[in-house]
Amino acid sequence: MKECTLESVVTSMPTWETLEDWARLSVQGLLQRVLEEEVTELLGRRRYKRRSDVDANPGSRNGHGKPRRLSLMSGTIKIRRPRVRGLEERFESRLLPLFMRRTQEVTQMLPELYLHGLSQGDFELALRGLLGDGAPLSSSSIARLRAKWEEEFETWQERRLDDRELVYAWADGIYVKAGLEKDKAALLVVIGAMSDGSKEVLAIQPGYRESTESWLKLLRDLRDRGLSVPLLLMADGGLPIWSAVDQVWPEAGQQRCWNHKIINVLNDLPKHAQGKARALLTQIPYAETQEEAEARRDTFVARYRDRYPAAVETLERDWERMVTFYDFPEQHWQHLRTTNPVESPFASVRLRTNAGKRYKRVQGATALIWRLLMVAETRFRKLNAYELLQDVYEGKKYNDGKPIEQTQPPTEVPLKEAA
Repeated sequence: MKECTLESVVTSMPTWETLEDWARLSVQGLLQRVLEEEVTELLGRRRYKRRSDVDANPGSRNGHGKPRRLSLMSGTIKIRRPRVRGLEERFESRLLPLFMRRTQEVTQMLPELYLHGLSQGDFELALRGLLGDGAPLSSSSIARLRAKWEEEFETWQERRLDDRELVYAWADGIYVKAGLEKDKAALLVVIGAMSDGSKEVLAIQPGYRESTESWLKLLRDLRDRGLSVPLLLMADGGLPIWSAVDQVWPEAGQQRCWNHKIINVLNDLPKHAQGKARALLTQIPYAETQEEAEARRDTFVARYRDRYPAAVETLERDWERMVTFYDFPEQHWQHLRTTNPVESPFASVRLRTNAGKRYKRVQGATALIWRLLMVAETRFRKLNAYELLQDVYEGKKYNDGKPIEQTQPPTEVPLKEAA
């Protein structure tokens, strides 16, 4: 097949056979023109226009650099960066920063491909098919990228957190098949909601989900880096994490995850009884008031106490931590009943780590999964009614989800004025 060039493809009408080349090279031509316009804007004059003829800035065009490949999600194109001389500072393109060889979207795709099971040796072949034969990627460049992710992860773990106005936090230990399961270790994760409604991954460390020491290490690290105490922490019902919270964040409100509680109760029931029991259990955390939630609990208890006392005991155990969310705005209850803000991002991670046994080091596995979580973080949505978070952060009190009106005591009038 005759090689397609920018001139031949862009200036001619595309056909079905040449559509991909036409689209890719049209983008290439557009980006090249935008680069030229950046230089025109910088110098204040177009090509071949003398500086003396216009009120222009210092500097002049100096040809172009060598063609360089740039990988986009739609394929790989070639770009020639314009060169400018006579400037006090080096010309920096807003469109194409120095040394960039791929867009952010392509970079974000790489950890997903790796976690999906694509081995390092298969990268070059796969990326040639996705991005074209000219893609500036290879197995060696992927190895360098993995090393870079590990360095970035280490830097991220040491960042200061003093400026975060933390309102809510979710903590959970997630098991993934990525070189961690051989030691029965998990990834301990904390995600926070800030006063502006944004959510952020605050910590991710390998550790033991049922170990107080592992959770103590994580929480102390967050405290030592300046993170404030959350007003409410959502977590699973395991004693190790609550023991750690009592030591590091004793003033934080504590809310157990209802999803985990319901699963634990159902595990104490025979399968034939689980359907009706589930219907009763799922109604409890959706009661409009704490009193109504306790009434629904009592209905379950009355029905199952005699036949399945273990299930009833599981439901009633640690009840105070099951209803703490009623002390916060009802608009936020959807986010506060469970640890879903941690579970949801990891749903896709689990799907992509079935081939993770090839990981030799836990640190490498953790860094790669962290990179994927950073991609997921860009898609985190704000909490419902996030404008109320500032009120919660500033100490406003709620009862059954409604704000408590704090009445001021009457001001005493001086006797003389009263007279």
